[in-house]
Parts: sequence; structure tokens; C-alpha cells
Amino acid sequence: MKAHLTELLQVAANSLNAETGAASIQLERPKNAQHGDFSTNLAMTLAKPLRQNPRTIAESLIKALPASTYVDKVEIAGAGFINFYLSPVARQAVVREIQKLGAHYGHNQHGQSRKIQVEFVSANPTGPLHVGHGRGAAVGDCLARLLAANGWAVTREFYYNDAGAQIDNLTISVQSHCKGITPDHAEWPEDGYRGDYIADVAAAYMAKETVTADDQAVTGAGDADNAEAIRQFAVAYLRHEQDLDLKAFQIGFDVFSLESALYRDGKVEDTVSNLVKSGHTYEQDNALWLRTTDFGDDKDRVMRKREGGYTYFVPDVAYHLDKWQRGFERVINEQGADHHSTITRVRAGLQALNVGIPKGWPEYVLHQMVTVMRGGEEVKISKRAGSYVTLRDLIEEVGCDATRYFLAARRADSQLVFDIDLARAQSNDNPVYYIQYAHARICSVLNEWSGDIAGLEKADLSVLSTEHETVLMQRLSEFPELVANAAEELAPHMVATYLKDLAGDLHSYYNAHKFLVDDVTVTSARMALVSATRQVLRNGLSLLGVSAPEKM
Repeated sequence: MKAHLTELLQVAANSLNAETGAASIQLERPKNAQHGDFSTNLAMTLAKPLRQNPRTIAESLIKALPASTYVDKVEIAGAGFINFYLSPVARQAVVREIQKLGAHYGHNQHGQSRKIQVEFVSANPTGPLHVGHGRGAAVGDCLARLLAANGWAVTREFYYNDAGAQIDNLTISVQSHCKGITPDHAEWPEDGYRGDYIADVAAAYMAKETVTADDQAVTGAGDADNAEAIRQFAVAYLRHEQDLDLKAFQIGFDVFSLESALYRDGKVEDTVSNLVKSGHTYEQDNALWLRTTDFGDDKDRVMRKREGGYTYFVPDVAYHLDKWQRGFERVINEQGADHHSTITRVRAGLQALNVGIPKGWPEYVLHQMVTVMRGGEEVKISKRAGSYVTLRDLIEEVGCDATRYFLAARRADSQLVFDIDLARAQSNDNPVYYIQYAHARICSVLNEWSGDIAGLEKADLSVLSTEHETVLMQRLSEFPELVANAAEELAPHMVATYLKDLAGDLHSYYNAHKFLVDDVTVTSARMALVSATRQVLRNGLSLLGVSAPEKM
């Protein structure tokens, strides 16, 4: 409808010899329904080039608007806003559109099949996934689904930091268990991991079990003195455990990348060499520095430490160069807020390489911490992990659907309180239950109805005239724009909010009107409307990776 109204306004503007393109015509939905269905400030944007009063221009634009069966009336408001009031035919058209497009309603081709990569979760393989990883998984997967719905060719990627100090701590922790040293022992390493899972890894290694992570199988050597064998087995074991966590969360990836492979394949050394050649590095205090201040950083950063070895952002630069070389026009990293400090230096490193990477590439979506509550008290510890609540704990407590919805339902950059009691509640206070119940409620009505759903394409929609029906059709018409905006703003929580509002409209309609009435024409029209609502609920839940049950 926005496209249709934009075309009408473009014709009217052309009649005034106004130099304006469709892209400069802004249409918004007024917050107050009394101000119409759509509003534009076009008259005010033309005031300067036309050297006329905005209200005078608005009057001229309205007179020049072509006739449309979709527009009931047009009014001027305030300093020169033009408000459009849609006709019943326009409101009802959305039902036909949903019937026609089905599961594709709300999708578009804005991305034009261009390549985009979404990297998310990317947990160190040192333990079970915690709730923070779970939030990253939910947000990242929803972003990938949204971008795919907007026509992008999406690649989902998981990056394992399987090198560095944390892997050393993991190795020492497992090796200690292999030698019979437990966390309560005086010889337990100071930075060792204390969760029960460490004992499980050690037991599997000593039993010479075989674990598979991605396409790599590793068999335990059973030798407590072989630190390298322990390291390889522990990383593979925990990668496999994380794979199981993600499978339980219904998260899949197209590509798994390893930090260790960047070193093994010489990509880190090549990147450092190219940065040196670029002239943006210097030696100082026996260390190699990158002049990141050339690219907006507040201070230069060490690349190679004086005692040897690279700082953690160097392999990140090599990894993102690899992404660029793989042809991704856009890269979006969904990570925890603790990664904020790395953004500037990674981008600086990529700019210093001078290989054509745009400024601001890659993009970042950073999520804030999650606080888990039960019975009004914070839950902090999982026996399995030793010091934090795991993603698997939440899934086992409240199920996959509720976990995914709650972790994606708020802005990623806002702190999240996950209330286990609320997520388990079968009441209208639980938003995921409220939305799924709306879908199941419609399924129940359609099952009770004896008509042919396919025949609803011929239903007479002109009888849909009550306030509840008008509100519901208006909400349905907003879905395509919502999907586009959520992808543009990288904000899947917008889908969650929309679905809650749509469910509220459906429940209000259900409580105010009977759907199965004696008048066959009215019944068919209402069945068409609620069937379309069911489709949009299903489409929206799919974008969140949440199921749409037919019975509850």
C-alpha cells in the first residue's frame, strides 16, 4: 500500500514540476488512528524548492492525486501533513495478498541474493554454552532468518577460538583430572575450570573414547602425560557438546571456522606481513604495534608482544580478511557486549591492509548480559558448568520455544531478565504462550468449521466492517514493512513485539464476535480473515525459530 500511495504522490508532485523521486517521498503510519492510515510530510520538503507555504503545496498535491479505489479520503493536518484514510477495499486487500503468498507473505527481495554472512555464538570450546551464548544464538539465528526473508544469500558461521590461554587452561584442567587431582585439591591449577564436565572429559579421554566434532573424529590416547593429545581431545569433546546444545536449541550453521587453522595455514603471518608492508606498523619496546590511531582508535595497539606471540585481535583481522576474500558484501557479527573494545581495532586492521574493504565493515550486533530468575531470586550456578547457568539448563526447564522467544524478545543492547517461572506459565502473562495460543485457537475454529479452506479465496470480504476486523486487517498489512524494518535495523525483537500485538488483536476479536454464525457470507469472510491471521502468526514465529502448535 505504501508503494501504491508513493506512486500517487509521485504523479501529483510531477504535476507541480517538483524535482522529487520516490525515494524522497516518506510515508509513515500515524500513532493516532484518527490521523489516518498513512501520513506524509512531502509538502513541507517541497516548500523550499517551490518557495510556497507547505499547506498551499499540500492542497495542490491533493488536487493532483490520481483517483484510487484504495483511498477513502485525504486531509491536511498541522503545518502541512497529508493524511490518507484507506477505503474498506484497501483494508480487505491484505487478506487476498496473504491467501496468494502464504508462507512467503512478508518476504521481499531487498537483498537481491547478495552474499551476507552472520557469525554468531562463536564460543570458546572450553565448556558448555551459557545463557549469554544462548542469547547470541537466538538473536543471531533470527537475524539470519530475517535477512534471508529479505532476499539476502545468508551464510551462518561459527568461529572457534581454539588457540590461546583459555585452551591452555582447559588442557591443564583436564590433565589434572586425568592424574587424579580434583578442584578441591591444593595442586589444582589456579585458573583451572571447575565444572563437573571437566571430569567427564578426563574420564572419556582416559577410556580412549572417540568423539566427533564437525567432520573431525578424535580418539583419547589414555596417556595422562600427553598434554597435546589431551588438548586435541578436550577441544573436540567440548565442540561436540556445544553441537548437542545447539541441536537442542534448533540452531544450525553452514560453516565452522577454527582460529588454529588461521595459524596452521599461514594466514595470520601473511596478514601481519601485509600490515607491515602497508606502513601502518612500527617497532617499539621490542613489540610490534599497529598504528590504529590512523583509523580512529584512541591509541595504537600491540600486535606482537615483547615476549612473543600475537595479541588476540591479530587473528581476528586475519579471519575477517578471509571473510572478505570469500566474497561477502556484508558481514554481521553477533557477539557479547564485552567484544565492544575489539571493534575499532579489527576495523582499523582491515583498513590498514588497503584491499578495498569499506569503512564500517564488518557490522556488529552486541547483546547485553542475561540474568536468570526463579522464584524471585537470581540463579547463578549450574552443577554441570560449575559457575554459570547453561543454555541446556534453560531448554530443559522451559523448552526450546520459550527459551528462543524470551532470549530474542528484547533489544539485544538491553539487559535481559529471564524469568523461568513466567516462561513456564500457561497464561496470558507469558508472551510466547499468548502468541502460540492465538495460533492454536484459530486452528480449533477452522477445524470446527465444516467449510473448504481453499474456497475462502472467493469469500466476500466486503462484510468485514467491525472495528475489531478493521484493526486486525490493519495489523496484518503492517507485517511486510515490519519484516523489512527489522532486517534493516538488525532488530529481531521487533518481530516478537509485533506477534504479541497481533495475538492481542486476534484474542480481542475472538472474545467480541462469533466466527461461526448463521449468515454463511459472514462466516466465510471471518474464516478468511482468521485463516490469514493464522498464516501471519506462523510466518512471524518462523522468523523467530518458534513453533506454531495447532493444539495447546
